[in-house]
Amino acid sequence: MGFVEARPKILLLGDINHAKKSWNALGELGELIEPTATNRADFIQECRDGKFEGVVAAYRTFHSIQITGRIDEELVKELPRSLIYLASCGAGYDQIDVHDCSARNPPIRVSNVPTAVDDATADVNMFLILGALRNFNAGMYALRQGKWVSGVNLGHDPEGKTLGILGMGGIGRNLKKKAEAFGMKVVYHNRRQLSEELSGGAQYVTFDELLSTSDVLSLNLPLNKNTRHIIGKNEFVKMKDGVVVVNTARGAVMDEAALVEALDSGKVFSAGLDVFEQEPTVHPGLLSNPNVILVPHMGTWTIETLTTMEEWAIENVRLALTTGKLKSPVPEQADL
Repeated sequence: MGFVEARPKILLLGDINHAKKSWNALGELGELIEPTATNRADFIQECRDGKFEGVVAAYRTFHSIQITGRIDEELVKELPRSLIYLASCGAGYDQIDVHDCSARNPPIRVSNVPTAVDDATADVNMFLILGALRNFNAGMYALRQGKWVSGVNLGHDPEGKTLGILGMGGIGRNLKKKAEAFGMKVVYHNRRQLSEELSGGAQYVTFDELLSTSDVLSLNLPLNKNTRHIIGKNEFVKMKDGVVVVNTARGAVMDEAALVEALDSGKVFSAGLDVFEQEPTVHPGLLSNPNVILVPHMGTWTIETLTTMEEWAIENVRLALTTGKLKSPVPEQADL
C-alpha cells in the first residue's frame, strides 16, 4: 500500500455566524476541528494533550480571547508546530503578539481583515461625533426621566469645527470624508505623513498641535505598546476647554480614569465611546455621566460588514492552504 498523506486540520477559535457555507467549504481542503475548552488553562491542556496536532491553519474571532487568552509567548510555545497560519477576523489584532508569532521556528503567519471594517466603523464614529457634539445623550437621559429638555446643556453644530483624527488609516480616511460632508475641517496626526492623494488634502499636524487645535478629537489608531494610554492626564491638559473626545479604536489607547476626571472638571464637554479599557466592564464614572454617549463595541455590528469580515478571514485560510500565501498578512510580517 502507498503512503497516504494526512489531511491538514483547520482550527476554529470562536464562532462563524454569517459565512457558515464558506467555512464548511473549507472541509474540502482539510478537517475542520474546534476546541472543547472554554478557558485558557483548559485550552493549553488540550494543546499539551496533542489535540491540535496536524492543525496547519486557525481562524480566530475577537471573542475567542475568552477561550485562549491573549496569543502571547506562553501560548505560542504551546501551540502545535504544525500551525503556520493564523487568520484573525478583525482589523485590530492587539490580542495577538505578532513579534512572538514571528520569533517562533517555524513562524506563525498572522493575517487580519484590514479594510472591510472601514465604512461601518466610520459610520459609528460619525454618529458618536454628532451625538457628543449635540449632547443628545443628555437629552435622551432627561426624556426617560420625564424631564424633557430643560436643564440639558446646549450642544454645538459640527459646521466649522476642527476634527482632529489621531491615526489616519482606512477608518480615519473614511471618517474624514463623512465629517467634511457635515462642514467640519479635518486635521490629522499619524506615525508618518501621508501623501496628498491618500490624505485627501487633510492637514498634517504634530501630536501637540492636534491636541491643542481640535474641537473634536477622534481616536482611530491601533492599540500596541506604544499607543497604550497615548491620551491621558497630560494630554487632556493640552486640549481646548470644552473639547469633545470620541474613541472607536481600542479602549486602552485612552486612560479612562483620566477621561472621567476631565469630564467631571468640564475640560471635556462630552465624549462618545464605542470601546472600553476593560470590556465588557465600563468605568462607573462614564456610566453615570449623562454627557457621555456609550455604545457597546458596535463599530462593525451590521450583517453586511460582519459577513464580509468572515468571508475575508476564511479566504485567508483558503489561500494559505492552496497557495501558501495570505490575502492580507499583517504589516509587521510583510518581510516574512
